Amino acid sequence: MTLEMLWERADPAQVLRSRFGFTDVAAAEDWVIRTLDRWWNVHVVVCERIVMSDHNALAWVSTADGRMLLKWSIAPEGFERLAFAADLTTWLAERGLPVSAPVPTPDGRVQVEEDGVSMGLQHVIGGTLLDVRDPAQVHAAGATLARIHDALRDSPDRARAAGVRPPPTPLVQQVAGWLEAAPMHLPERVQRTLRRRLGAAPSDDLPVQIVHGDYRAANVLCADADVVAVIDFEDLRLDHRIVELARSAVLLGTLFHDWGPVPGAVHRQLLDGYRSVSALTADELAWWDVLVLWNTMLFIPSGDDPTGWGAAAEALAG
Repeated sequence: MTLEMLWERADPAQVLRSRFGFTDVAAAEDWVIRTLDRWWNVHVVVCERIVMSDHNALAWVSTADGRMLLKWSIAPEGFERLAFAADLTTWLAERGLPVSAPVPTPDGRVQVEEDGVSMGLQHVIGGTLLDVRDPAQVHAAGATLARIHDALRDSPDRARAAGVRPPPTPLVQQVAGWLEAAPMHLPERVQRTLRRRLGAAPSDDLPVQIVHGDYRAANVLCADADVVAVIDFEDLRLDHRIVELARSAVLLGTLFHDWGPVPGAVHRQLLDGYRSVSALTADELAWWDVLVLWNTMLFIPSGDDPTGWGAAAEALAG
């Protein structure tokens, strides 16, 4: 069995001990096996891999029912959000959306809490992470996001979402407030362009709905030109759909390390895919350039810029 960190530069064996409380890999493996047997009546043939990220962990296991993935968290402040995500993902799966639905326990629970741990089980879905160099996959990702947004707009759990995370502040206030305190290293020309576009933007009184919260390559599984699963709904929140679409366009190519921008052509491919399923209003489209530029500027580092966020912002500023 392998033990690793998802993105942190840390010793996984030490993290396993100090953060998750297991004496060694064997103890963690034993806990995974006993947990699946106790709560899901699933017999583990072998525990293949454990990956840790912050206060969350994932274990890939082989079972008589195929490969499965146990996800657990030891951060109690996020348990309500995880339970909400499990319920909503189940709801989306019941409506035919390509998501990784939780495997319920025999008594029907899709998220289990015990002894300071919140956990859920899923089947491992075959596929590869979205390749932003493939226009067909990017178009499909946009279309899939639109279908998910359309479904989430009708979710009966909107009030519950507001309890998990507060609704966003008005868009003009968000962007203007950030510009007022913008870091000194940001190119002045790009800042001027964003101010000008913000001043010309229409009303920000746009509909607010539940959105995925982290729609990018690391969370989109594809097979050929099709999206087979959207995963990791743990960042669900209330927001404007155009905000998620623009942020997703900017961050679409990001995985776990060395985040970098994608070409403007990829932004347009995602937008075209989205609009092939769900029309955007004139006001929403008018916010597109503002939001794409702003989200790009958010990632310009103060020092070395090996992945080119500064150049990407300059190109978007025209």
